[in-house]
Formats: sequence, C-alpha cells, structure tokens
Amino acid sequence: MFGRKKRAPAFDRTGKEPVIRASICTGEKVAGYRDTATGKFVEVVLIRNDADLARFLDDYGFQKDELRYEW
Repeated sequence: MFGRKKRAPAFDRTGKEPVIRASICTGEKVAGYRDTATGKFVEVVLIRNDADLARFLDDYGFQKDELRYEW
C-alpha cells in the first residue's frame, strides 16, 4: 500500500556486472546490471540523486568501484 518500501528481489550476482547507462543528450542515468554471459542489460532504477545510487548499490551488493558507465 502507500508508503511501503519495496525490497529488492533475491539476487544472485554471479556473472553480473553493475552498469550505469547515461544519456549524452538529456543526462538521464539508469542503473542496472549486465549479464556477462549473454550481454543482456537489465534496468533496475532511475538515478536522480546520490541516494538512489547508494540504495541500488546496497540492495544489490555492488561496490562503487565496480560500476561501469555506458553512453
């Protein structure tokens, strides 16, 4: 209902790398992960500020130095 925070689903990070896709034109950033075996990108969250990025990293167990940016 209203005001509930959703928890991230169970996540197996084996074979996945964190990626931030950023638009050159609009500056919009989307955080997600890429499956290293298939190359498929899965969007997880729209990054509007540093708190969104921190929550993504915390929920999915990634470190900030693991992030890769794509334009």
